Amino acid sequence: MTDRYVLDLQEVDERRVAVVGGKGAHLGGLSRIEGVRVPDGFCVTTDAFRRAMAEVPSLDDRLDELSRLDPEDREAIRTLSARMRRTIEEVAVPGDVTAAVTRALGRFGEQGAYAVRSSATAEDLPTASFAGQQDTYLNVLGPTAVLQHISRCWASMFTERAVVYRQRNGIDHRTVDMAVVVQRMVFPDASGILFTADPVTGNRKVATVDAGFG
Repeated sequence: MTDRYVLDLQEVDERRVAVVGGKGAHLGGLSRIEGVRVPDGFCVTTDAFRRAMAEVPSLDDRLDELSRLDPEDREAIRTLSARMRRTIEEVAVPGDVTAAVTRALGRFGEQGAYAVRSSATAEDLPTASFAGQQDTYLNVLGPTAVLQHISRCWASMFTERAVVYRQRNGIDHRTVDMAVVVQRMVFPDASGILFTADPVTGNRKVATVDAGFG
């Protein structure tokens, strides 16, 4: 099912980063590979993000103020970014976005537990991974909570660490949009992360797995 605000993972791939962000695009690509099991889910698109941000008062003024701050002035960034996050979280998710998310949850099961994961368009870049810069929430139960945490993922584009990371990498805040991946939780025997380059040295001839039980 194609929707302006929601796309199933199977509908996207690495060519749709501008629509579903880096994480969503790569998960969509993985879901198309035979033998690779990706938990069922959908992406709340960057169109939904822009639709919601249009309702945020004075966002443009605060983005201007943010862009003028020195990335080393952590206190000023901390204060302004916290104010921006609160403002975004206080704005209601637009009704048409709410309807699209509710329909998607109806297909995958409203009573299930979900992971609600940020997926920015400036993510998994060759020169900037953004790993851990924005927020993810696990074991989210019910449509109301899922919508609330989608809003929190949008707001996490302005965590202090994400703001500083963008500024230090020369990325304009206005050029980044946030999508959100919503996936059914799974109960694994083990889980972890595979780094295809050494996370300490950057050596691309070394692969590292950081994993644990559960």
